[in-house]
Amino acid sequence: MSKLQKNWVEWIVFAVGLALVLSALVYLVYDGATMGSDPPSIEVRLGSPEARAHNFIVPVTVTNHGDETAEGVTIEVSMESSGGGEPARGELTIAFLPRRATREGFVTFQQDPRAARLTARVLGYEKP
Repeated sequence: MSKLQKNWVEWIVFAVGLALVLSALVYLVYDGATMGSDPPSIEVRLGSPEARAHNFIVPVTVTNHGDETAEGVTIEVSMESSGGGEPARGELTIAFLPRRATREGFVTFQQDPRAARLTARVLGYEKP
C-alpha cells in the first residue's frame, strides 16, 4: 500500500479554509465578549415626502443604537397643518429591530405632508 501525497493546491485550499474558519470563530468570541448590555436606544428619522397615485408616503428610518434587540417597535408620525385642527397620524410597526441595526419603512397620508410639520416618536417596543 502506498500513501497518497497531497499536492500544493490541496494544501492552499486547506490553509485558506482553516484561516476562514478560525477568523470567524475569533470574531464571534470577540463580539460576544465585548457586547454591552445597553437597552435598545431607538432613533427615528423622517425622509422627504413623496406623492403617489392615491396618497403621499413619508420614508421612515429606524435605528437601534443599543446592545439589545427590540421587537414590535411602533412608530407614530404626526402631520400638523398650518391651519391648526387635529393632526393627522400614521403608524409604522417594525417587527424585529436587532442591536446596532437600521430598518426602513413608509407611512402614508391622504393629505399632502410636504407643506406641513412632521414629527415622529417611538410609542413602544417589546423585549424578545
